[in-house]
Amino acid sequence: MCKTATNEKKKFTWQQVKEHSTAEDAWVVYNNKVYDVSNWYEHPGGAVIFTHAGDDMTDIFAAFHAPGSYSAMKRFYIGDLDVSSLTHKTPEQFAFEKGYRRLRTELIKMGMFKSSKGFYAYKCTFNMCMWALACAMVYLSDSKVVHFASACLLGLFWQQCGWLAHDFLHHQVFSQRKYGDLGGIFWGNLMQGYSMQWWKNKHNGHHAVPNLENSHPSATDGDPDMDTMPLLAWSLKQARSFRQLNADGNDSASVKFFIKYQAFTYFPILLLARLSWLNESAKTAFNLGASSKNAQIELERKGLQFPILEKVGIALHHAWVLVLCSGFGRFSFLHGLSYFLVSTCGCGLFLALVFGLGHNGMATYDAETRPDFWKLQVTTSRNITAGHGFPKFFVDWLCGGLQYQVDHHLFPMIPRHNLTQCHELVVSFCKEWGVKYHEADLVEGTIEVLEHLQSVSDDFMEEFVTEFPAM
Repeated sequence: MCKTATNEKKKFTWQQVKEHSTAEDAWVVYNNKVYDVSNWYEHPGGAVIFTHAGDDMTDIFAAFHAPGSYSAMKRFYIGDLDVSSLTHKTPEQFAFEKGYRRLRTELIKMGMFKSSKGFYAYKCTFNMCMWALACAMVYLSDSKVVHFASACLLGLFWQQCGWLAHDFLHHQVFSQRKYGDLGGIFWGNLMQGYSMQWWKNKHNGHHAVPNLENSHPSATDGDPDMDTMPLLAWSLKQARSFRQLNADGNDSASVKFFIKYQAFTYFPILLLARLSWLNESAKTAFNLGASSKNAQIELERKGLQFPILEKVGIALHHAWVLVLCSGFGRFSFLHGLSYFLVSTCGCGLFLALVFGLGHNGMATYDAETRPDFWKLQVTTSRNITAGHGFPKFFVDWLCGGLQYQVDHHLFPMIPRHNLTQCHELVVSFCKEWGVKYHEADLVEGTIEVLEHLQSVSDDFMEEFVTEFPAM
């Protein structure tokens, strides 16, 4: 990387910046200044910085970082952006960006980013009471009905742990990031069995580029949460990209099957989600592999942030789960296995159901044609409302703050207890600027997801039959 004083006043056009869009050759723009962050896997947030290689990171930087974080970027400065080269932006677009940045400043002044320690003390206590009750139901009862209820409660406990880990690791609770990360270790590694660093690598990438598809194979500007093939395809382009043609020009039978019936296999796949996450977490914590190329390089170059705590946390998690699933030594193997599967599959379903409603079936974009930060976050996200017999207090509890998915994606460091007030301002701003804002209840949203999956299936199969009529 060339970062000498002679380059300080050099100007680069937008097109020049766009040419540096891979992790190995990464230029980013912040407030019209250009930085060369090529191969900076040591970045405190990890490989997420490469999601905006060859692009403007001004708004996503503000969303992820505390005041003062900018100082770490100064050594990567190589020149200024030639603003006159931003020919793709209209005066209205510049005004819109100025408007939503001003709204963020207003929210800071209103204290929306400050957490209530009492609220989180209550949430943590409530969660641990759920865990204690699930354990007591196994320890004190010999009834299989009670054990089944305990397994379901444990699944819900794990889901609620997910929301708490999510809040701590988004640094909504503590201003000092070390404390938030340690909270993530407790609620993630110890109580859920998920690697804190695995989750942060994957989730930060998702937040930076939700519902984006990579601009090209070597780029890292796509949403990792969309990487669900060959099981699920969220766009026709995604379905096409995983065609596995053999010498006769026929698609892989398994890929074709899963895409064709994905609207029916969606929920069965969700039931197994936790097993996949446990596997990926163990691989990350014990250096047995990584979920992506970037994550692997990051681990090799940077290592785990808490190498001992990650391993100890996951090991202790599986130890207490084993004791509970054995009925404290009283269950038969089949009874214990049933308890494990009910709780694990229940958690996967409860977690993934909310995740799916947040983004699945919403707009998808090619990374090279992504809209501005605000429109990207709003049009790819769906809020969850009360309705169809589900009252607001239940939806708020079940979704753990992610019922305000749109608002959370715009301001991921705002604590969940402030999102209701934030939501009113966001809706007002979207109406003022004519930005589409979508909400649905639990039932309507799920139907939208299934209809979207079916639509992708139908388009893919129609195209497949057209190209291979003999099949």
